[in-house]
Amino acid sequence: MKQIAQFFAILVFLALVVVGYNSIYTVSETEQVIITQFGKVIGEPVTESGLHFKVPFVQTPNVIEKRILDWDGDAREMPTKDKTFIEVDTFARWRIADPKQYFLRLRDERSAQSRLDDILRSSTLSAIANHDLVEVVRSTKDREPDPEASIASGSGSIGNLQQIELGRVAVEEEIFESAAGELEGFGIELLDVRFKRINYHESVQQSIFQRMISERQQIAERFRSEGEGEAAKITGKRGRDLQEIESEAYRSVLEIRGKADAKATQIYADAYNQSPEAIEFYEFIKSLEAYETVLKGETTLIMTTDSELFKYLKTIDGKMTPAP
Repeated sequence: MKQIAQFFAILVFLALVVVGYNSIYTVSETEQVIITQFGKVIGEPVTESGLHFKVPFVQTPNVIEKRILDWDGDAREMPTKDKTFIEVDTFARWRIADPKQYFLRLRDERSAQSRLDDILRSSTLSAIANHDLVEVVRSTKDREPDPEASIASGSGSIGNLQQIELGRVAVEEEIFESAAGELEGFGIELLDVRFKRINYHESVQQSIFQRMISERQQIAERFRSEGEGEAAKITGKRGRDLQEIESEAYRSVLEIRGKADAKATQIYADAYNQSPEAIEFYEFIKSLEAYETVLKGETTLIMTTDSELFKYLKTIDGKMTPAP
């Protein structure tokens, strides 16, 4: 009898342990729990972390993530409003705002990701189709044009940025607003949507790149022609400035030389005007200098006897006639 009593006591203890173990559950700080009874949701979601109790073997805790989750979509080919096919790769951040609604509609994260794929892809396709390519690529409508990408004095549209109305950020906001309203019914709060990458389709990529290269080459040629024109202007101005400087220098030389000659003449005049003998000596010296300059080689002179230049040749013996 004692052994039987001990056996039943052990059974009761084990039963109590099993019942107790199935009566408690823990909730982490990053989790929230939905209690179901035979597959039906019971009560409100448990969002507080710690130890909690439930009806054993009847109720089941279903753990739901509380942290921010990410969605990374695949790159999809989409047409823009101006009929340009591009590949758009997007990503988003979301969290479970209503665990009960989320559990009733989706059950698990796998189903939620599938629903996000459908809704976000549809919203992205609609937004891309409603805007031109430049609206999707350019970040903001208030962007200032790059000085190297535009030439104000040039003609045509080459190098000039096309005017936009919204910009990429506004297109992302449009996708966010469209998808967020649909996801609220699934207990999901959409936090953010962004473009990861936008690329041209392979069928038109090479032609677009060639057109971009051609436009940049035309812009480069225009810059070169403008630079050559400016270089010609600078060279012409340099030549004019050089001629002006040389003429001013030559004029200054002539002025200085004239002043020097005038001063030398004045010095000679002051020196030889001191007495009649000095004047006569000066005339004699200057005549000799004239003879030296004129009478070179086989020079023939025809002069009258009254010539001023001939008067010193009349008295070759050294006797000079009086000055007239």
